[in-house]
Amino acid sequence: MNLGLQDKSVLVMASSGGLGRGVATEFAREGAKVMLFARSEDKLKATAEAIGAETGNTPLYTVGDITKAEDVEGAVERTVSEFGGLWALFNNTGGPPAGPFSQFSDADWQKAFELTMLSYVRTVRAALPHLKKEGGRIVNNSSASTKQAIDGLLLSNTFRAGLVGLGKTLARELGPDKILVNTVGPGRIDTERVAQLDQLWAEQKGITYTDQRHQSESSIPLGTYGEPADFARIVVFLCSEANAYLTGQNLLIDGGMVGAY
Repeated sequence: MNLGLQDKSVLVMASSGGLGRGVATEFAREGAKVMLFARSEDKLKATAEAIGAETGNTPLYTVGDITKAEDVEGAVERTVSEFGGLWALFNNTGGPPAGPFSQFSDADWQKAFELTMLSYVRTVRAALPHLKKEGGRIVNNSSASTKQAIDGLLLSNTFRAGLVGLGKTLARELGPDKILVNTVGPGRIDTERVAQLDQLWAEQKGITYTDQRHQSESSIPLGTYGEPADFARIVVFLCSEANAYLTGQNLLIDGGMVGAY
């Protein structure tokens, strides 16, 4: 299938590692013009070089903090300046701290909101004038917790669910502009963030990391964690010209882990 992404301009947030890096790699493989964004210039430089070596298509990158409006706006403007427009936005960020309700102060809630929700709002706001010029695609990364809450991830559960409402509403508002908006919810994808959570849960249970991972894998019908590329290929399809009619959806990429409809 021709995804129609050759020379398309895309911005991938939080892309120096994990799911963002996986998505950026698949965009590069399809011939898109890719802009990476994250806080660490060293990690971004290494990621861009690695993607270039793997795909023959080296991304550019912008250094910034996703919780700062001026940095987000700068990433969008640099993408447009370097590539001549913007076709697709993959909204992505790291997760807030794990813990129970009693652990978090007002400041913790505010910080989690700014990281997990407001950063997406700001990026969409900055991108929209450019996306509207030719139609385009927005994919917001959320979590499988939007359909089944994950114990110990109160802050993430709360704000990731809000992203589903954001995506559905934007899809309806932006449909007349031919902009497709979808939300994706990763399950147990083999990233550093998931490894950190497995280690935390293992310590809380008094078991080994390996035992915790086996427990998690046993809850997945496919019997194993997904790879970042498994997740990324679906995101890239949603952001492509091949996807002409799927919008407003919350799609779990979880190997069948969540049993809820």
